[in-house]
Amino acid sequence: MSLRSDRWIRKMALEHGMIEPFVEGQVRESNGKKMVSYGLSSYGYDLRVSSEFKVFTNVYNSIVDPKQFQPDAFVDIEGDTCIIPPNSFALARSVEYFRIPRNVLTLCIGKSTYARCGIIVNVTPFEPEWEGYVTLEISNTTPLPAKIYAGEGLAQVLFLTGDEVCEISYADRGGKYMRQMAITYPSI
Repeated sequence: MSLRSDRWIRKMALEHGMIEPFVEGQVRESNGKKMVSYGLSSYGYDLRVSSEFKVFTNVYNSIVDPKQFQPDAFVDIEGDTCIIPPNSFALARSVEYFRIPRNVLTLCIGKSTYARCGIIVNVTPFEPEWEGYVTLEISNTTPLPAKIYAGEGLAQVLFLTGDEVCEISYADRGGKYMRQMAITYPSI
């Protein structure tokens, strides 16, 4: 496997629609306000989090079970920011839509700016030929409320190309999270 550079990512995004919308270069401020950076980096792409969040709640005393997931375990929040309660968790989605080529595997990892605040983004692969908006898993590991900023960087996607094309891709398997358009709950 080989880690791909900014040149390769730019070409794949612009010529093949791998990332839409695609931001060429790092954006660190807007209208004079500093932001958590997003856009093309040296060996990856810093994706943005949308303004849609689902934050865990204990209102209905739900049990978190991936085999029988209860949507009432979450409260929907939409806005420029989202406050994640102490030692809690939220789901969100990316602003960008991804189309992963058949010979590529990605790893989506949290940005250090958030990690230094105790906010962890789960490491998630995007498998060959997966496409959709990314459902992001965000954990607040601190005993304090944590703020997430919509429209700003949350995670970095690293692109790895295989030495050969995979025999069976995510699309071939009919993957259950294929072409997700919104925050998607776990399913079996």
